[in-house]
Amino acid sequence: MKLSKRGLATASNKGGSLLWEVTANLWSATNTLGYVSLGMAENVLMQDELLKHFTDNTALRSQAFTYGDGTTGSKRLKLALARFLNRNFNPHREVESTHITITNGCSAAIEHIAWAVGDNGDGFLISRPFFRAFIPTFGLRVDTSVVQVPCHGIDPFCVDVVGQYEATLQEAKAQGKNIAGILLCNPHNPLGHCYPKDTLVRLMEFCQKHQLHLISDEVYAMSTWTQDESQDTPFTSCLSIDSRGIIDPSLIHVVWGVSKDFGSNGIRMGSIISQNNSLLHDALVPAALYSMCSSLADHAFANVLEDDTWVDSYLAKNRAKLAEHYKLIASWAKEHNICYAKGSNAGFFLWVNLGEAYLRNHPEQELLQAENQVMQLMLQQRVFIAPGESFGAESSGWFRLVFSVDKITLLEGLTRIIKALQ
Repeated sequence: MKLSKRGLATASNKGGSLLWEVTANLWSATNTLGYVSLGMAENVLMQDELLKHFTDNTALRSQAFTYGDGTTGSKRLKLALARFLNRNFNPHREVESTHITITNGCSAAIEHIAWAVGDNGDGFLISRPFFRAFIPTFGLRVDTSVVQVPCHGIDPFCVDVVGQYEATLQEAKAQGKNIAGILLCNPHNPLGHCYPKDTLVRLMEFCQKHQLHLISDEVYAMSTWTQDESQDTPFTSCLSIDSRGIIDPSLIHVVWGVSKDFGSNGIRMGSIISQNNSLLHDALVPAALYSMCSSLADHAFANVLEDDTWVDSYLAKNRAKLAEHYKLIASWAKEHNICYAKGSNAGFFLWVNLGEAYLRNHPEQELLQAENQVMQLMLQQRVFIAPGESFGAESSGWFRLVFSVDKITLLEGLTRIIKALQ
């Protein structure tokens, strides 16, 4: 079976196959031998409300069967999305429809930006830990790469972390590696924190100094809640910062989509918001042919985003449910003396050290082997979670647990985890 070199390399790397094996065999009342999945960042908590809105409002026009307004999304959807962003992201400059390119998901949006602003072989700085899919997003089809920024114990959200970006940049340069930009995930996956405004400004200044593009993945922007008002860091969009005297605004690109905030991973609708780089949008017109959002998805979410009253109610209920499930899983971790990253107030996940908990019951095991051992035990218990190694965690034993599943599934998964640790 003959393939190209890249085809062969990809075919032999089956790193993501377990995830799809799990999703094809999920636990339920009628499939008790299936996997309980707490490993995929999907939010099912508001699906009934969203489905009702779709059912009640999706009256298709014949244009939905055509290419519509072109490869980068319909005029109607861009207007509706601009309105949504202006109402919810507090942009310093009002977002206009011409600032937006629509894609079939945020991964496609980031890949397109990497293709348009990076040359073959260029790198993009990303601090550890990071969302594991960023590596293939930059490297699988676009010949760029993730350059990992170690934090070495420094809080990845504080201003001091900029020094780590600087050190990693200089190391890359010394090795002959060109750096085209940095990628932030704000709110952060897997840590569930928001970047403070001061840190965002310092990172913008860093990008200006080295003429790097700043890509801000803000796909969890509206999936935030309040735990402790005195300590929670609110979400600050890069769109909301006045860039004058800080950074050339043509270097700032924000990514957002409906996968997370609207619990619609399968709809495949993402966007690139770049307010001062029309050349980027021009470059993506032909490239976007390969990432066009379905006309059905385009139409359905234009309906959603135009309904301000419903959207406001939906987002408020979603935040309340996420907070409830976060409280449940954090209480579970405390009850079982499992170390977890404190202060999360965004996203769908808890960052927990199951390796440490396992070693308390099995002191004969070695720390570096504990993570792999725990993962195998979880699979034996038919529960799927995401290991920290795949997120570039700087220490062993950490896992990302997704809590935005229905409560019955969540409790079943947490019970199986404790069984595995014993």
